[in-house]
Amino acid sequence: MPRVPAHLRERALGMLQGGMRTADVARAINCNVRTVRRLRQRYRETGRTADRPRSGRPRVTTPAQDRYIRTSHLRDRYRMATTTARVTPGTHNPSISAQTVRNRLREAGLRACRPVVRQVLTRHHRQQRRLWAQTHRRWTRQDWQKVLFTDESRFCLTRGDGRIRVYRRRNERYTEACTLERDRFGGGGSVMVWGGVSQHHRTELVVIAGNLNAVRYREDILLPHVVPFLQAHPDMTLQHDNATSHTARSVRDFLQDRNVSVLPWPAKSPDLN
Repeated sequence: MPRVPAHLRERALGMLQGGMRTADVARAINCNVRTVRRLRQRYRETGRTADRPRSGRPRVTTPAQDRYIRTSHLRDRYRMATTTARVTPGTHNPSISAQTVRNRLREAGLRACRPVVRQVLTRHHRQQRRLWAQTHRRWTRQDWQKVLFTDESRFCLTRGDGRIRVYRRRNERYTEACTLERDRFGGGGSVMVWGGVSQHHRTELVVIAGNLNAVRYREDILLPHVVPFLQAHPDMTLQHDNATSHTARSVRDFLQDRNVSVLPWPAKSPDLN
């Protein structure tokens, strides 16, 4: 039977005794249906869910140590396996290895992964985001169709953040197909573009040379593109995020003078646009 952690075996047995179908139990603990059937058969024959004694190298940790390892890493998700190994004595050696810790964590369904990077949010940020969601949660499709979502984005013109990998054979290090051309001064560069879309419309895609400040946003984006678009569609609302070029006083005054309706946007929020 595939190795299933002891706590999941007990959970599966409880579900079976509670009348759940085998397939539903297998889905709940994320294992094969045959594994659940074998678990039930073993319990009927032995009254236990643990594996039968087997030959081979004995485990270097006890069940209590296994629980300690699992609990320690659930309490501190960034705890290193080497730290746990140093403070955990083995049954046959003064200490266990970091690989043993990783094995026990894997048995418990815990794997080392890169954490997702997210915005740093203060209490005020969270409150504003919640308020925004509550204000707009009852908007219909027709309401959102009247929003012009806009944003600018920068695109790199060359490959490469230094982590790209190439698959090659021996002696192919300098083969043309396995090398990248790159200017010694970092040539290639990037390009920034701005655009806006709604349910039924879109603006022109505007290429922005250099950086975008409040003056350029007003003169190169709002005046020639956004204002004419909104004048042609007077029931539309402008959406842009809280970039400094968007929230500058001169930009806010410009939009107010032209009666442009702007969708409020909470700080530090994922771009719905």
